[in-house]
Order: sequence, then C-alpha cells, then structure tokens
Amino acid sequence: MECKIIPEKCIACGLCQVYAPEIFDYTEDGIVLFLNDPDTVSLSIDDKDAAAVTTAYRKCPVRAIEIRENT
Repeated sequence: MECKIIPEKCIACGLCQVYAPEIFDYTEDGIVLFLNDPDTVSLSIDDKDAAAVTTAYRKCPVRAIEIRENT
C-alpha cells in the first residue's frame, strides 16, 4: 500500500496519529507528517501497518491522507 499525505489540507485534528501512531506525527503547528520520514509526502506501508493507516485514512475529516493499493 502507498500512503500519501497532503499537509495543505490538514486541519491538525490529530486523528491520524490516534489511529496510526507508528506512522504519523505532527509539525510544531500540528500538521501531519510521517514519523520516520518527515521530509516525504508519500510512503510505502508495510502489511502490518496497513489496517491502522486505512483507519486513519477513513477517519480523516478533510482527506489529507490518500491511500493506494500496490498492484
């Protein structure tokens, strides 16, 4: 699975980190970024984290997270 974040859409609600704390973190202003790679906006997600990332994607109220299944 590929996960993309769109920081411009983020409203700093915190839900993505609640549902996938191993993947998501925040800037000082509360805007989403990837915990282990804060300088990228797209990340390949391991199968073990896929369910949590999918839940975070579904809970994001402004769709600042996008996911795409690898083919």
